[in-house]
Amino acid sequence: MAQANNVEETQKKTNNFQNYKRIASYLASYKKSVFSLLFVVLFANILMIIGPYLTSIVIDVVIPDNNITLLVVIIIGYTIVTLLNGWTIRYRQYNISLLGQNVLRDMRSDLFRHMQKLSFSFFKTRPHGKVLTRVVDYINNLSNILSSGFINVVSDVFSILVTLTIMLIIDVRLTLYSMILLPVLFVVTMIIKNKQRVAYDKLSHKQANLNAYIHESITGIKTTQSFTRERFNREVFSDVSNQQKDAWMDAVKIQFLLSPIVQNIAILTVSFIYFVGVRKIGVDVSTGVLIAFIGYVNNFWDPIINIGNFYNSLVSGTVYLERVFEMMDVSPEITDKEDAFEMPPVKGEVIFQNVEFGYEEGQTIFEDLSFHVKPGETIALVGPTGAGKSTITNLISRFYDIRKGAILVDGINIQDVTIKSLRNQIGVMLQDTFIFTGTIMDNIRYGNLEATEEEVIEAASIVRAHDFIKDLPRGYETRVQERGSTLSAGQRQLISFARTLLSDPKVLILDEATSSIDTQTEILLQEGLDRLLEGRTAFVVAHRLATIRNSDRIFYIGDRKILEEGSHDELMRQGGNYYNLYKTQSDLLKGL
Repeated sequence: MAQANNVEETQKKTNNFQNYKRIASYLASYKKSVFSLLFVVLFANILMIIGPYLTSIVIDVVIPDNNITLLVVIIIGYTIVTLLNGWTIRYRQYNISLLGQNVLRDMRSDLFRHMQKLSFSFFKTRPHGKVLTRVVDYINNLSNILSSGFINVVSDVFSILVTLTIMLIIDVRLTLYSMILLPVLFVVTMIIKNKQRVAYDKLSHKQANLNAYIHESITGIKTTQSFTRERFNREVFSDVSNQQKDAWMDAVKIQFLLSPIVQNIAILTVSFIYFVGVRKIGVDVSTGVLIAFIGYVNNFWDPIINIGNFYNSLVSGTVYLERVFEMMDVSPEITDKEDAFEMPPVKGEVIFQNVEFGYEEGQTIFEDLSFHVKPGETIALVGPTGAGKSTITNLISRFYDIRKGAILVDGINIQDVTIKSLRNQIGVMLQDTFIFTGTIMDNIRYGNLEATEEEVIEAASIVRAHDFIKDLPRGYETRVQERGSTLSAGQRQLISFARTLLSDPKVLILDEATSSIDTQTEILLQEGLDRLLEGRTAFVVAHRLATIRNSDRIFYIGDRKILEEGSHDELMRQGGNYYNLYKTQSDLLKGL
């Protein structure tokens, strides 16, 4: 069942550890970059140790002894350390960002590749705006985790371990004092984590709803303006937008709780260490060592603050990560069998054997449907709306799989061959022709990328598309916008006819393909149609009488089967369903 734009998507609880392992598998493709970064991170942490140590020498040795020579050496050393540290920061920032963007690109490519394999039913049951949200927004929201997250966390963990080691060497008791508030931080983090996870899950729903409504509104703008629904749509948009804003603010309030808490705990810890060190409570260290230790304490808590900030990003990003991988894990309903083979060049024989099919559980469109079409025959499919005319054509192309029975092309079960090799030999023309952004030449060549310019022009001429294309500003190099919005419906259909002819299919499906073409153009197109149908098995779904009459056979579909079958003259003599349909249309045309 299709989702409304304001309906929350259900989401299965996933194993975060498994999701992180999948991220790691993407990072594994860039092992060299990862190891280079880790080496620089380790080097930076060694540099970090030197600063407080040099400070302690200045306080305990240089100042009391007035050792200017040693002071100059320390200044030179500290300058070199600072310059090297600046280089490591620049190296890390650039290369971590590059690594993260490479991983995001790979994830986006995998998601897009997988999306193209998903069945029609997937897209029929989900608003396209929500699908777009996962491919674009959710991937982009992972940028902070991948571009400045995982490697920096590794750096921070190194920093904590190295710093902790130095602190233990200096004084074990001071080190234990500096970690006295860690349990408090852990408890607070766990409480905030659960609240933040829920808040960002809600936010992701609201973002998807907003994007879905925007996408739907753009797609249906003509209908909106025709029915003057602009004010109503603005009110709906305002409501959806406010819900997204409220969800965002709720998530941000929780996210920003952790950072100040960690900073306050760090400040309290430093204050406590000063108090303990000055009062000599259980410790006995020099002033220089105490100052150095405070520096190490800051070095200890700074990465913890960074990890806390990353943890915020990780909790929010995990929600998006789950949704991205959830879509990647949707199994295509139509897949190749393990032992599927390439469909050999077909002649065009099509057989349905006792086929049963329904789009949903409990629904049956066809039961025990059987027919035999010889190579080169043109079959017209007629009947009431919803009888299953287009369903037959969808089953031939294997856009859906049947429940029972078999569909054979040249005696080969279509479920035994690869989907690509089957569809490569079937041409499909739909009522709602899709024109891609690009040139008219590119759109006609879409079904045969190897076609020459002369072959494109010949195909366009046959279907009468050349007549209007040559009059366009740049002819075949004229660029058209998304869905061919700059062309008329009839022009889009003619381009689609040329595209199909150029692909040279052996089985042709015309699903209301001439419905958008005016009568005069259809008369001109008829010769091209005859060329298009010549030598091909064709299934024609149409309501126009001229298209139906010229068919070799006509199937009248109804009551989950073929009720009548025969040529136009044969069915007219029977005086049944087809006769009544034909007479009704003829009477309507006479009345115009």
